[in-house]
Amino acid sequence: MTEPVVTMKNISFSYEQKCVLDHINFEIPRGSFMGLVGPNGGGKTTLIKLILGLLKPDEGSIELFDKPFEKYDEWDNVGFVSQKANSFNKGFPATVFEVVSMGLTAKIGYLKFLNKKHKAKILHALKQVDMLDYTYQNIGNLSGGQQQRVFIARSLVSDPELLILDEPTVGVDYENVKRFYELLHQLNNERNITLLLVSHDTGTMTEHATDIVCLNKTLHFHGKPEEYTSLTEKDLSEFYGHPVNIVTHDH
Repeated sequence: MTEPVVTMKNISFSYEQKCVLDHINFEIPRGSFMGLVGPNGGGKTTLIKLILGLLKPDEGSIELFDKPFEKYDEWDNVGFVSQKANSFNKGFPATVFEVVSMGLTAKIGYLKFLNKKHKAKILHALKQVDMLDYTYQNIGNLSGGQQQRVFIARSLVSDPELLILDEPTVGVDYENVKRFYELLHQLNNERNITLLLVSHDTGTMTEHATDIVCLNKTLHFHGKPEEYTSLTEKDLSEFYGHPVNIVTHDH
């Protein structure tokens, strides 16, 4: 059996006595591409914040790469791309190269000079996301899809084994979304990076993900994409807590 990179046992969390997550148990297997779906307010972003150490659970335990969360200190092994990445301030005075270099801060520290090895890693990360030609352009001049690739490069530059993405395609046009998923598929298959992707685009996600998790305060579903797509509107309505209509798209 594939070893997990994340293990959550009996996790509960509340904001000001309002329960957001209620006794969550699940694992993210190494090398998997896990899609996390569910309604707004269902606890998806909270779950991510718990994995990243930005919040502490009220109850339960978390393990990262077989280490108890309290003892885990290899954070450059976990990459994160926020849902706000593609709304980057267009006036921010930074080049693509400088933005990606920020992903090395944990390794080299603040106010430290980049050596040849660091610069080579930055260029390699940009090459992986097909953004090498934009290395010295201002980040604010790029499209939303291009910016998203740069922020993925920023996460990749530290050579993470786990990459977490929270609603990364919001506001990105269809063609760039398609290329974005192709990039994730490539990273998962060719570099064996474990992916956790939060998205409302269940149709596209189920074409690429290896596992689907549906979260709405509790864990309602955890299985393969083909099992998720075979669910009925009644099943999904129960999971989401409101009526859900299944719409199919032929591309």
